[in-house]
Amino acid sequence: MSHFLDTNVLLYSISTAPKERLKRERAIALLDDDAGVLSVQVLQEFYVQATRPSRSGALTHEQSEALIDAWLRFRVQNLTLAVLQKALSIRKAFGFSYWDSAIVAAAVACECDMLYSEDLSHGQLVEGVTIINPFRG
Repeated sequence: MSHFLDTNVLLYSISTAPKERLKRERAIALLDDDAGVLSVQVLQEFYVQATRPSRSGALTHEQSEALIDAWLRFRVQNLTLAVLQKALSIRKAFGFSYWDSAIVAAAVACECDMLYSEDLSHGQLVEGVTIINPFRG
């Protein structure tokens, strides 16, 4: 069974904030499981946020690029017209932001049974994908 990883999982994996230590450990554990699935959107969002100059502990271009290269071992869903159309449908049906809808649409396209994200409602079932907040509690 495959599971989709949202951008926040990747970002917590590089966090140096002491208050995010448990989230970092959980994110790294999720990334250690080769059943993970990503999308081009998730990798783009990671790059933008990880290299943002105002970010505490911002990564260099080279550091971010190396991590993205390492994560290419996962299945990566491309941005396609079908994903866009599914995202628009999900947005209309569930009221999510377009970007969150596109994450869910990519998970659906990859036939994932779970989507790990802290940005959506824990336990919600969307198009056959269960949203799990791995950082709860």
